Amino acid sequence: MAIWCARLSVDRWRLSLGRDAARDAEIAGSPTVLITETAHGPRIDAVNDAAREAGAATGMMLADARTLCPQIQTAPADPAGDLALLEKLAVWAQRWGPWSALDPPDGLLVDVTGAAHLFGGEEHLLADVESAFANRALAVRAAIAPTAGAAWALAHFGLNSASDRPIIGPQEDAMRRLSGLPVAALRLDQDVLTVLRRLGLKRLGDLAAITAGAINRSEAAARDALHRRFRNRKSPSANPLIRLDQLLGRVPEPLLPVTVHPMPLVQRRLMEPLRHRSLLDRVLDDLASDMARELEGRGEGARRLEIGLWRVDGEVIVRRLELAAATRDPAHITRLFAEKLENIEAGFGIETVRLRVSWAEPLFAAQADVEQAAEGRGTSLAACIDRLTVRLGPDAVRRPVPYPSHLPERAQRWLPPLDLASSAAALASQTASRQPDRPLKLLDRPEKIAVLYASPDGYPQRFRWRGNVHEVTRVEGPERIAPEWWRAKSNVRLRDYYRIEDEAGRRYWIYRSGISGDNRGGVPDWFLHGLSA
Repeated sequence: MAIWCARLSVDRWRLSLGRDAARDAEIAGSPTVLITETAHGPRIDAVNDAAREAGAATGMMLADARTLCPQIQTAPADPAGDLALLEKLAVWAQRWGPWSALDPPDGLLVDVTGAAHLFGGEEHLLADVESAFANRALAVRAAIAPTAGAAWALAHFGLNSASDRPIIGPQEDAMRRLSGLPVAALRLDQDVLTVLRRLGLKRLGDLAAITAGAINRSEAAARDALHRRFRNRKSPSANPLIRLDQLLGRVPEPLLPVTVHPMPLVQRRLMEPLRHRSLLDRVLDDLASDMARELEGRGEGARRLEIGLWRVDGEVIVRRLELAAATRDPAHITRLFAEKLENIEAGFGIETVRLRVSWAEPLFAAQADVEQAAEGRGTSLAACIDRLTVRLGPDAVRRPVPYPSHLPERAQRWLPPLDLASSAAALASQTASRQPDRPLKLLDRPEKIAVLYASPDGYPQRFRWRGNVHEVTRVEGPERIAPEWWRAKSNVRLRDYYRIEDEAGRRYWIYRSGISGDNRGGVPDWFLHGLSA
């Protein structure tokens, strides 16, 4: 079963304003579009029915739409919020089948094999789907077919009138039902649709007739041209032949089911409402201990936690906390939440306290070491980052993380400590091959040095830096680093790095930019890049 939320973005935006019949009627009668800011100006991502009747369309620039309808209203689009809602709907849609899958950006696919009789038949199943989504104020179109491709085509393009039957039975000829639909029903990329239109293939029946067999010489030539053009394309969305076979069930179409991974949650329903901070801290200690035992049983650690406080008057207070590293230490969690609960207004009292983990990572039991002992005292690096982030805010703290580049000045970047890329880069640095030793101090920018004497294509025996002349007594190298050809200009030169020591025992890290005769400039230049102990 394919479920198409035809106006998902607009419906979600409307529901975010609140459920009110008068407001919904006003919004429906006012031309409204959801826009995204681009380099060329605002672009329309979604439109309501009134805006569509006024001439606005998805993908149109807002300036063009305003020329057609100056009274058009705008609101910012939220693709991430739409995807989050679609994921929740996919889990909720498993009431009609054993599993469901996402069909971004606004659709769902549900396996209803052998489940229709539980609802009184396929017609009653579709009626239940439409009724359930209508109760949620979401407009949908649903269809059932033997394959996901056929159900998708029928839901998007085959229900243009009330008389169209949204069901294709297992014994029914799917191509006969769908032959009049446009080739866009095959879920193809826009450039592929353009090619098919240029070939004169506008309907699924036209494409099926050519791929099935040729009647005359012109159809044979068209079939051969179609096979030659798309035979090397492996992506289904770029190959109409694969999409057609999937629609007819000739080849399987793998789908990724949405699985529910319940997050740990602990709570306390209090016999007497709390009004004092000391009692709330005691409840928080108990919840943190319960959460630690729950996480330990799952072999996980918390990266994001949420505490919810339900007051007697019905108001809910939520405080969120993100951690730099996965943990299940109750003392650390309690200490960080103490900063978040400073200005809590208990009102007439708090009757329920709930602690929930919304993001967890694997954290298996291990023998205690120095770092874990330090974390228990609140002095480890991760604990320090957590406390600084809670006190100063996530935008005030940065951490250096490795970056995959051979050039020393690009080998690290500064990212927020709670950034997913920061954790991924730190993990990758532990498994990556070890880079050659680097000096203790790298200059922000390599400084050019004047070489007074150097052997041909070798190291300098004497150089001047910052007004002082240094005699080279020891040297190690070279370490050759080639430029990044995939991003550098063609005139960028390679580097030969040397570790040298002068007569006073001072050590430097220098490099020669280019070699003689590389046709990328004149005489090679020398630079000092770092200082060693």
